[in-house]
Amino acid sequence: MYSLNRGYTVPLSASSTAPTSENILAVPGTGGGQDGYDYGPDKRGHKGRARKCLASGEVKDISEMIRFVLSPDSTVTPDIMGKLPGRGVWVSADRDALAKAINTGGFARGFKSKIKVGEDLIEFVESLLARRLLGLITMARKSGHIAIGYDQVKAAAGSGKVAWRIEAREGASDGRGKIRTLSKAVALELGHAVPKVMGCFSGAELAKALGRDTVVHIALPPSKLAKAFGVDAARYSGFKALIPTEWDDFKHETKAVKQVSVSKKEEHERP
Repeated sequence: MYSLNRGYTVPLSASSTAPTSENILAVPGTGGGQDGYDYGPDKRGHKGRARKCLASGEVKDISEMIRFVLSPDSTVTPDIMGKLPGRGVWVSADRDALAKAINTGGFARGFKSKIKVGEDLIEFVESLLARRLLGLITMARKSGHIAIGYDQVKAAAGSGKVAWRIEAREGASDGRGKIRTLSKAVALELGHAVPKVMGCFSGAELAKALGRDTVVHIALPPSKLAKAFGVDAARYSGFKALIPTEWDDFKHETKAVKQVSVSKKEEHERP
């Protein structure tokens, strides 16, 4: 059930780039730990459960947080899917919040015991979230709920069936701009939400997730998978900018759709 990865014990489904459909579409926080519970509104419209952030004390929906448990040797372990057994504590999915929890002894207080925290815990959490997003892209390819390449993505944009535009970080702004303009115009005409955009992965990373040599443009249509992608993209944005600040059309992309696309750290560093 578990795999040792860089000193942390994590579930295989969290570290794999090709998870099963059962695991990949599961919503974080629905596992069997001592603090496990159902996420989101049920069929009767009841509100989802929330947890208090270990760093800020703010109560948030678990879709905006990361769960942590203790491994058998008392190492603080990220539980991206919220499924590991044992008592868990929660931290907002944000680089600054996690750093505060680490630096102020928040985990020791939360677990009420002596604990060990790896020096690269923040980077490890970021890498697990990235792997999950790439895993969702892999699942989209296997299920056929995806458009790949300029022609397919442009056609999807023209039909108004795009929930997410995923662009290679190093891709040219010309092709990206044409797709952005078309997808926005069609969405507004049809009364749909303007597609969100992600450009934090390299073409090589996207190509590996899709089993191709090169990939620049990807689109995900509205679906349960796209919704799961959005939940984890929002969590990932607390650690890494979804839209690269170095893009020459950065302002156009951020204006095209209202989304949290720049992490606090990068927002502070951007001139």
